[in-house]
Amino acid sequence: MLILPALAEGPLRNGELMRKIEGISQKVLTQTLRQLERHGLVSRNDHGEKPACVEYSLTKVADSLVSTLAALDRWAEINFPELDAARIRYDEQLSQDKPGS
Repeated sequence: MLILPALAEGPLRNGELMRKIEGISQKVLTQTLRQLERHGLVSRNDHGEKPACVEYSLTKVADSLVSTLAALDRWAEINFPELDAARIRYDEQLSQDKPGS
């Protein structure tokens, strides 16, 4: 779900998306864009130029999803330390409860 927030700032070409979303392969980006387009979240605009000039943008329905994703992202950032600490406590307890520990 990194693509939708990247497109929230406006239409982007494939190369621009690759730069904004570090670590994503071209194959994964292309597959994800196709799925997002299929589900009505991303619009693909082919300008019909040579070399190819294709821009991707959010659809109206995706705009409302982006605000929801942003709220979830903020929640995760705020609560990550507590969630991480809980995971550590759980793992420590699990290792103490094992026979022979």
